[in-house]
Amino acid sequence: PFTAYFNLIVEEEASGSILGFYYNEDDIRRVLLHPSSMIGSDGYALAPYGVLGQGRMHPRSYGTFPMVIRKYVKGASRSDLMYDEGIKILSLEEAIRKMTSLPAQKFGLLNRGIIRPGFWADIVIFSLKEISDTGTYLKPYQYPVGIKYVIVNGEIVIIEGEHTGKNAGRVLRHQAFKQIA
Repeated sequence: PFTAYFNLIVEEEASGSILGFYYNEDDIRRVLLHPSSMIGSDGYALAPYGVLGQGRMHPRSYGTFPMVIRKYVKGASRSDLMYDEGIKILSLEEAIRKMTSLPAQKFGLLNRGIIRPGFWADIVIFSLKEISDTGTYLKPYQYPVGIKYVIVNGEIVIIEGEHTGKNAGRVLRHQAFKQIA
């Protein structure tokens, strides 16, 4: 095993990764139902082209939030993914809160996470009927479907899956970091 491991590192030019199925779906559902749980991802923000579009990534890099809506709000399963049994356990409103306002509050991102006058307009407009993740473990670089517009800081940056060329985003920091900097 030791030699095989190092042979893989050499063959993959030190860019290999592992995908393990070690979670329990019942535990995930139990956590999702807890009022203080938030929905996020440890995936990467990557383009499907160029150097960053090479290799294998987890499909969550492209579809975590659409997957939550498909699987836990709409209760829809995908037959092309292992261990993907959909079940309606969250309302759309609760899922959106767990993705937006709750994390913004928890991490001190002022004027974010809620649509309100004076707040930054970070908005995703989608079709509830159509929204779904599309990536697989063999083809992870797949954009979700059903997202009509993405608005960042009040600027439309995505229209029907196409980038407008506007780079309206910026790195957000917890307010405590601003006091130190």
